[in-house]
Amino acid sequence: MGNWRGLGFHHIFVCVFLFAATYSCLGVGNVSVICSEQERVALLKFKQSVEDPFGMLSSWVGNECCMWERIQCDGVTGNVQRVHLKAHDYYYITANKVSSSLAELRHLKYLDLSQNYFQGSRIPEFIGSLKQLTYLNLSDADFQGIIPPRIGNLSNLKVLDLSSNHHELKADDMAWAFGLSSLELLNLSYVDLSGAQNWGMMLHMIPSLKELSLSHCRLSNVNLGPFLNSSRILPNIKHLDLGYNFFKGPLPFLLQNMTFLEFLDLSWFDLSLGSNFAKLLSMMIPSLSELHLSDCGLDKTHLSSPHLNYSTLSNIQHLDLSDNLLGGIFPSFLTNMSSLEVLDLSDTMLNSSLPIMPKLLELHLSGNKFKQIEDVGIWRQCHLKQLRVTNNVFRMEMTDPPTNASECSQYSLELLELSWSLNGRIPETLGRLANLRHLDLSDNRMTGSIPESVTGLRFLQVLDLSENQLTGPIPEFLGNLTKLVLFSNKLNGLIPESLGKLAALTDLDLGSNLLNGTIPVSIGQLAKLRHLYISNNSLEGAVTEAHFANLSVLKDLDASSNTKLTFNVSCGWIPPFQLIYLSLSPCNIGNGFPQWLRHQRKLKSLELSNATLSGPLPTWLRKMPIIPYLDLSHNKLSGSLKNLPNAKNDDVYGFFVLLLLEYNLFSGSIPRSLCRRTDLEGLDLSRNMLSGKIPNCVGNLQGLTAMRLSSNQLSGAIPSSIALISSLFWLNLNKNNFTGEVPPELGNLQGLEVLDLGDNKLYGNIPNWIGKKLTSLVVLSLHKNNFTGRIPPSLCKNSNLQILDLAYNNLTGTIPRCVGNLNGMVVGHLVNVYYSDIDDDKNVIQVMKGVDLEYTTTWRMVYNMDLSSNKLMGEIPVELTALNMLVGLNLSNNHLRGGIPESIGNMMNLETLDFSKNELSGRIPSSMAALTFLSHLNLSHNNFSGQIPTGNQLQTLTDPSIYAGNKHLCGPPLQNTCSNHQDPTTISKKKYKAADEKMEVWLFYVDIMSGFGTGFWGVIGVLMFKKQWRHKLFMFAEETMDKIYVAVVVRVAKFKRGRE
Repeated sequence: MGNWRGLGFHHIFVCVFLFAATYSCLGVGNVSVICSEQERVALLKFKQSVEDPFGMLSSWVGNECCMWERIQCDGVTGNVQRVHLKAHDYYYITANKVSSSLAELRHLKYLDLSQNYFQGSRIPEFIGSLKQLTYLNLSDADFQGIIPPRIGNLSNLKVLDLSSNHHELKADDMAWAFGLSSLELLNLSYVDLSGAQNWGMMLHMIPSLKELSLSHCRLSNVNLGPFLNSSRILPNIKHLDLGYNFFKGPLPFLLQNMTFLEFLDLSWFDLSLGSNFAKLLSMMIPSLSELHLSDCGLDKTHLSSPHLNYSTLSNIQHLDLSDNLLGGIFPSFLTNMSSLEVLDLSDTMLNSSLPIMPKLLELHLSGNKFKQIEDVGIWRQCHLKQLRVTNNVFRMEMTDPPTNASECSQYSLELLELSWSLNGRIPETLGRLANLRHLDLSDNRMTGSIPESVTGLRFLQVLDLSENQLTGPIPEFLGNLTKLVLFSNKLNGLIPESLGKLAALTDLDLGSNLLNGTIPVSIGQLAKLRHLYISNNSLEGAVTEAHFANLSVLKDLDASSNTKLTFNVSCGWIPPFQLIYLSLSPCNIGNGFPQWLRHQRKLKSLELSNATLSGPLPTWLRKMPIIPYLDLSHNKLSGSLKNLPNAKNDDVYGFFVLLLLEYNLFSGSIPRSLCRRTDLEGLDLSRNMLSGKIPNCVGNLQGLTAMRLSSNQLSGAIPSSIALISSLFWLNLNKNNFTGEVPPELGNLQGLEVLDLGDNKLYGNIPNWIGKKLTSLVVLSLHKNNFTGRIPPSLCKNSNLQILDLAYNNLTGTIPRCVGNLNGMVVGHLVNVYYSDIDDDKNVIQVMKGVDLEYTTTWRMVYNMDLSSNKLMGEIPVELTALNMLVGLNLSNNHLRGGIPESIGNMMNLETLDFSKNELSGRIPSSMAALTFLSHLNLSHNNFSGQIPTGNQLQTLTDPSIYAGNKHLCGPPLQNTCSNHQDPTTISKKKYKAADEKMEVWLFYVDIMSGFGTGFWGVIGVLMFKKQWRHKLFMFAEETMDKIYVAVVVRVAKFKRGRE
């Protein structure tokens, strides 16, 4: 009996020991260990130095630091040994540097700060003093600068990961790594090693090294140096990643020296040169099991050569040949690779049927040219566990398999991705894939309802059917789903109560469908739900506290665009969750500004646009942490802006930082506190009742890309400090009371694409520097001001300009002929996509079709020139008609003369044309009939004559007022037809002919008089002043008369004698 009792005590002792050991290993078993006070203080200092928006360090309170989450202590001494702060999901920390307090953790063996945000700071030097470290991970944490050589002091380090810091980390000399004598894994991927010396020596100087990752390090053959032909054996290297560098030429000989290599990545190494591929095959080491040759310039000629020895690949289990132009037929040598389990042939231009590969477990075929779904072998690969065939050109229906194609009694497939590839109905036969865990049929053209065969997959955890054209109601699903994504379909009916039974559900997206009715209260029972999206439906009814009863981990809630939905919760309600993203635009929010938001102190995005809010902002809002994306636009909020969230919030990483308050009733001045929002990228205070001056401190908003203060009552001069915002892309100050000249400092905003200063009281000349310095301008609007002088020819240098509005000023002179150089109005221009998507509500007001039109999301497609209501003179330059992208052209209410250029018919995109109230004359060009998009035309109050052209689009413009005030025009739509109304051109010709006849008579008499005067005074005048000439003339006359007299007398005498 005693033996049994002793044995029982022995079992109890062993169980207690194992439990205690296990508990300690999990990092939560330090119950009896006393935390070192010095290390506890150090950890608290670190906590104080970071921003922790989601409470990653919330357990770091009290005296027992060994009990804190993410901390593990030595079970005997109580010294902190592990600090595990790797970010995941929403949990991360941010700081402008790593606090030196961590240097107090002198017994630390494990430090992981990966995937956090250290704002471009340097890796701290003190890291090199933590001599006990065996594991250090600083990857993907936004570090910059040179890797500190003191890291080389960590002789006990076995794992060092500095990867994925986006090329901001650099190394100039890798000699520091030689001190890491215990290192087994080194990952420097995405570290810039292009200028690093001695990196190749690491392979020899760190004999313990087993894994080396140097992908995307900007390495080249220069860095390889003498190791190209090294014959030294490297027996310990098992993992070598040299992918995506700039190696060229022959393969390095050192590869065949790695006799135990298991993983090799040579992606981007050009294997098409010479005999590189054959050489690689000859170097294959029997131990190699994973080989990546993505984008290596291989094609079917390299892979089909009969002289190549593919038998060296027989041990390969994972082969990546993606992004090589293999084309056409499946490479036959792959079927002989008997060990192959994972094959990636993505983006290789394959288009033929795949053979059965019995041992293959994972197959990637995305981005190819398969014509039929059967080609990928979905019904023939019985043992396949993962199949990815996204983004293929085939749009075939996923039909049931042919009877002779299905040879599998059961399928092993667990993951199936077929997005961007299919159309037709979802086949019932998908139900045969009974082991499916993940099914993605998103972004296809699937129609019909969701079949029961899919909803009955009992192991299914992730189902994504988004971006299709599915119809019918949402069916009842089994209870293992963790992620259900059905957004952007045509599903209708009610949200089923049964969704509340999916206890494992973390993500539910039903947005952009045709769902109606109320939201079932059962949704509030999904205790694991983190993301709930039901936007853009026709849901109605009231949302109450019961809908959120157990949603304690909810992070994202989007119920926007359900106009009949009302949020009706009590003023004293305290939600069980801490939201990060909330959008209720445009829903109905009862009881004024939501009081429950005061408890949501982790909000990063709050959208309450058009949510029937009114009254002043609550005072408690001022004490809230700054919300990076805050949209309260299109409400009836009033009062001051001083109650905007103002508490410090340094954590804006990953969010557009926008403050959108347009279309409200806010009054008073712009508070100077806004100038402290140096993180702001977009500011929109337009369409309010704000007054006073823009504060000079606005220049502090160095990150601002869009500023819209239009349609207020702001006054004074435009502050020159705006020019300090070098990142500004959009500046809209129109419809205010600004005075003075445009500050020349604005010329420094060389990235400015939209400048709208219209509808103010600005004066002076249009600055020359607008054309010379603001060469990126797409929109320039200065309308309704008091600008004088000429249109500066320098504006013609704005080759990207697509909207030019100088209307309603006092401009004089002619239209510059260089307007033909405005290339943006000839070939168009694309606005910077990144900036244009920051705020889709930005708009441009233009006078089109005779009225003010406000263009919002479509303004980028508008090409308009408005020079109306000035004092411009001269003719319409022919060069203007080369701007064939123009949609609107308005030159009305000026003093322009001459005719309309015949080439105006080349402006094929014109929709509105206004030349009214000028002094234009001549015939209306018949080429205007070619303007097929023209819908608004005004040529009234000019001096046009002749018959109005007909045909094509002009036939539809039947309003006589288009041509009013031109008394010499005739023809439809005017009443005075040309048959009963003498052609004004003929009348003009007769008038000109009569005038010409009078002119000829007058010129005849002038000619006679001038001839007489010239002859008379040319001879008589000379004789009067030359006495000698006068005597000679008279003597010549006497002699001549004597000769004539004698001749006449002789002739007469002869005549008489003849008659006798």
